[in-house]
Amino acid sequence: MPLMTRREVMTLGGAAAVVAARGFNLQAAGSVRALGIQLYTVAADFEKDVPGTLRALSKIGYRFVESAGFAKLSAREFREALDEAGLSCPSCHLAFSSADPRPLFEDAKTVGARYATASVLMPPATAAASSAGMLEALANLTLDDFKKIAALANEIGAKAREAGLQFVYHNHNFEFRDLGGKTGWQVLLAETDASLVKIELDAGWATAAGQDVLELFRQHAGRFCMLHVKDFVLTGKPSHALFGPDRPTGTELGRGQIDYRAIFAAAPAAGIEYYFSEQEPPIVNMTPLEAAKVNFEYMRSL
Repeated sequence: MPLMTRREVMTLGGAAAVVAARGFNLQAAGSVRALGIQLYTVAADFEKDVPGTLRALSKIGYRFVESAGFAKLSAREFREALDEAGLSCPSCHLAFSSADPRPLFEDAKTVGARYATASVLMPPATAAASSAGMLEALANLTLDDFKKIAALANEIGAKAREAGLQFVYHNHNFEFRDLGGKTGWQVLLAETDASLVKIELDAGWATAAGQDVLELFRQHAGRFCMLHVKDFVLTGKPSHALFGPDRPTGTELGRGQIDYRAIFAAAPAAGIEYYFSEQEPPIVNMTPLEAAKVNFEYMRSL
């Protein structure tokens, strides 16, 4: 093990002190991490050359990816490209709606996933809306909408269990909007079955919305299974907008305002198994694959 500088020891010690003060057991904090990448980060390269992009990610050091569609490949072809690159795909982001999810589950199982993950989940009445309609709906979700989303999540979760998979909900920032003394996040966590609906916590979006990730871990330990490791140049005030001038600007890990040392230290005790770097576009001054390397090195340094 390389020697650490005094400054590094002091920094890590500070993170550990914060985590310990929140009541987390640090015994697992030094365990080997399952470091992956959400393929949305390299979507442009992926659409052009799936096998080449996967090989490049493997060369960087990633061993796990999370899918966001299979480009123009079938699930079987995507699995073959993964195998050739030496990569595993434990989680698939899938476009769930109120329609029969079984074809989506079959794709997830074909690529070898354990987790069938909803990148976003809409109330049944708006699930078939156009892209513009969905964006408008996301900005205007009510508490009643979130109750409907929770009910739908439970239904999908039960069907996922029957298929031998675990259903997972992935958050953005809009779930944390105050809707009259309560948030959509609170409704979702209270009204979904903890065994049927796990959470992939997007720590970047949650932090941008003004949330304390360590407090979320403490409040809901055991609900989480995966972490999106994302950085933003924050605006100084909570943002609940996915688009527009109030949306924070994505950047490479370690180059925004989100310090993941304490988050990584607390993550195992909260239930986190996989850590997926994800960067929001536009990526500037470098290619997506170059950003993917910066992000991997940051995570590995922790």
